Amino acid sequence: MVIRHPSPDPAPLVIAVDGPAASGKGTIAKALARHYGLPHMDTGKLYRACGLAVRLAGHDPYDAEAAAAAARAIDARLLDDPDLMSSLNSDYASIVSSHPAVRAALLETQQTFARQPGGAVLDGRDIGTVIAPDATAKLFVTAAPEVRAQRRYNELAGRGVDQTLADVLADIAARDARDSGRSAAPLVQAGDAALLDTSNLSIAAAVAAAIDLVEKARARRGR
Repeated sequence: MVIRHPSPDPAPLVIAVDGPAASGKGTIAKALARHYGLPHMDTGKLYRACGLAVRLAGHDPYDAEAAAAAARAIDARLLDDPDLMSSLNSDYASIVSSHPAVRAALLETQQTFARQPGGAVLDGRDIGTVIAPDATAKLFVTAAPEVRAQRRYNELAGRGVDQTLADVLADIAARDARDSGRSAAPLVQAGDAALLDTSNLSIAAAVAAAIDLVEKARARRGR
């Protein structure tokens, strides 16, 4: 008689997608989640919700104590607020995310999401370096600043927001400087992350390239 032992559960597939604003990381992360049937978290929305909470309370985003208090009491309803993705709120989110206490307050929420049994896809700016340093696959998605500015300009114009391309480019540059220069979990490519430059790629081509990079990472890990 042959006794068949049940095979162990497959190792979870955790995919970390990092990159600067308007690089395409969110679009790619959502596509990867659909492709692999995994839950997805846009961690930037947590910081946007924190920034919005600070705004609604009338606090200064540079006030680290007020920002940390907002981060510890995120109202889930803010994640669906129409103002969450506004240009002004993007600035607030970038500023509050520079406070170490804010990042510490949101750390457990993100790591719990990443530790789900089957795996998960998370996109942000410190996923591969801080949130999920042991992720199965790590991608660092980027694009030239001018390309990213044009994408953001088109997005804002589609929502009826009146901003010049020059202003959007200046905002992109300022956010890059804040994200890369902050002391707590700065935006940086993890040493073992695959670089994906989407400057000259269509969405379909970028997603295909991302899937290929994930598959290569899985093969290296034997998953």
